[in-house]
Amino acid sequence: MTLAPETTDLKVQVRLGEDWLTVCDLPRLLPGRGVAALLPDGSQVALFRDRAGRLYAIDNRDPFGGAAVLSRGLTGSHQGRPFVASPLLKQRFDLESGQCLDDEAVRVATYEIRTA
Repeated sequence: MTLAPETTDLKVQVRLGEDWLTVCDLPRLLPGRGVAALLPDGSQVALFRDRAGRLYAIDNRDPFGGAAVLSRGLTGSHQGRPFVASPLLKQRFDLESGQCLDDEAVRVATYEIRTA
């Protein structure tokens, strides 16, 4: 019998260098909504889960406004690519690559993510 992820004790982890850091329980990630997690160096990562269950992790800092708000942005897709739109000035960031879809010179960091 296979259990839905929401009924298990799965943890979400992000890769930091050679190590994996547990940042939250999987059920905390609701499809279409972001969650911010504090990293050991004081920076933040924005975590997302899409409706298909795929997980994404990007830097939470909006490079245009400087505030740590990307986890509060609206998610969507453009030409089949998942993105989050910043709640500040609405620039869209590809959740897989971190590339800004509205300014090709700008990119946010992405993190490898997994459940364990």
